[in-house]
Amino acid sequence: MYNFEFSKPSTIADAVTALGQEEAQALGGGQTLLPTMKQRLAQMSTLVSLNGIAEMKGVCTNDAGEICIGGATTHATVAKETADSYPGLAGLASRIGDPAVRNRGTIGGSLANNDPSACYPAAALGSGATIVTNAREIAADEYFQGMFATALDDGEIITEVRFPVPEASNYQKFVQPASRFALVGVFVAKFADGVRVAVTGAGSDGVFRWTEAEEALSSDFSKGAVEGLSVPSQDMISDLHGSAEYRAHLVKVMTGRAVAAAS
Repeated sequence: MYNFEFSKPSTIADAVTALGQEEAQALGGGQTLLPTMKQRLAQMSTLVSLNGIAEMKGVCTNDAGEICIGGATTHATVAKETADSYPGLAGLASRIGDPAVRNRGTIGGSLANNDPSACYPAAALGSGATIVTNAREIAADEYFQGMFATALDDGEIITEVRFPVPEASNYQKFVQPASRFALVGVFVAKFADGVRVAVTGAGSDGVFRWTEAEEALSSDFSKGAVEGLSVPSQDMISDLHGSAEYRAHLVKVMTGRAVAAAS
């Protein structure tokens, strides 16, 4: 690992100032960034830890009935604090990595990194969440812009994520056992005005919505509604863990399981 300076501000304003330095990088739980640095695949002059900012931690409900989660909140806290209010989200958070990862990794760090096999992007996109930063609010549909790419500007920090609470939801993950990332993960959320289906781990451009399934499930929220559908394999990831055709098949299977569980 390269040498670097370490900063741990206690306010969002101080964090933004620190990130204004040349080659400064925000640090959430470090579950992705630190291994990358150890492998010398990334080099920063300064790491700015967000873990000392109390206002970026915790879970609450706002006046609109949305679940509001601070960007520096760990996966374990999300799993515990949303178990009653948003079981679909709690179930997703409870299966991220292992206990060590869940007690260090943060929702803001996961969404900022936007790994194509991470779980939280499916939850945010499937819920129609709002990503709140120190500068603005970004709808999930506009936030994810490709593999490891987001709408965040340099130095912009995810301070909070706001999740509308659906009538029913579930997340199904086909686990890649070595990494515990999703080989394919599907988040299904049923709202009064329709159903959203978000897929992670499969798309060559990262997380995406399966709109054909959304239309079918909005008319008939049952496992049978997706049985006659198929996902084009040409847009799927193909690697040593699974072919594009295999992932396309899993998208359909995981969607059906999520609907059945949510129902």
